[in-house]
Amino acid sequence: MTVPGGGGAVRSLALHRGRGRVDPRDAMAVTVHDVEPATWERCALLREWLADHGVARVTLLVIPAPDLHPFDRRSPALRSWLGERIDAGDEVAQHGFRHEQTRPAAPLRQAVALWQGGRAAEFVGLDAAETDRAVDAGHRILTDSGIEPDGFVAPGFAYTPSLHAALRERYAWWATIDAVHAGARPRPLRALALGLGASTPIKRFASPTVLRAASRLGGGPVRLELHPADLDHPRLIAAAKDILRHHAHRPSVTYRELVAA
Repeated sequence: MTVPGGGGAVRSLALHRGRGRVDPRDAMAVTVHDVEPATWERCALLREWLADHGVARVTLLVIPAPDLHPFDRRSPALRSWLGERIDAGDEVAQHGFRHEQTRPAAPLRQAVALWQGGRAAEFVGLDAAETDRAVDAGHRILTDSGIEPDGFVAPGFAYTPSLHAALRERYAWWATIDAVHAGARPRPLRALALGLGASTPIKRFASPTVLRAASRLGGGPVRLELHPADLDHPRLIAAAKDILRHHAHRPSVTYRELVAA
């Protein structure tokens, strides 16, 4: 399988590994979303493409039970690959529980949820008890597989007050659309998530231009959010390549490393 836009690597960010503490304002955090049995081979291909373009550290967002079955039972090969990636320096974080909304919210909130993540905005519409159960169930599946997640990212970045409350008690960090939150930090680390839009023709047309411009604004860390579906669209992959090339001087870090810096 060939990745669109593949080719010569830019300056390796692995050169920064021995540099000591990293100023988060100078870092780049790259994230691969939607890692689960149905997508993991595409995610592995995307991770290889990132390595070819100099990205030494990636945060992998794993969906614990996309079909209500533990991911590692559906795909032992995925669990093995995740172990290899952790050993190589990547981080695994929890990406919701099943990545699918099961209960609609009030009309206005539901409209926002559809814009945020479509059917993936699973925590919108859940009450506090249901939110706690979903978060805990996903965490338990990951820990039972031998992976201890420090962090959490809500599908579609669709957060609710109940979800924020649940995460404060359970995780070292969680990332929203505009910041990375951590219990050890008095204030969130402000950084806009730069995500390519593959879900609609309008997003596929507009997001590369918007992303290239937003990535050059400066003033903080760069957060590049990628999905396995991005591989199907050469314009999206070309935009990601341009962003990586433009920020090749930045050390690549996981979210755990970003909030610890």
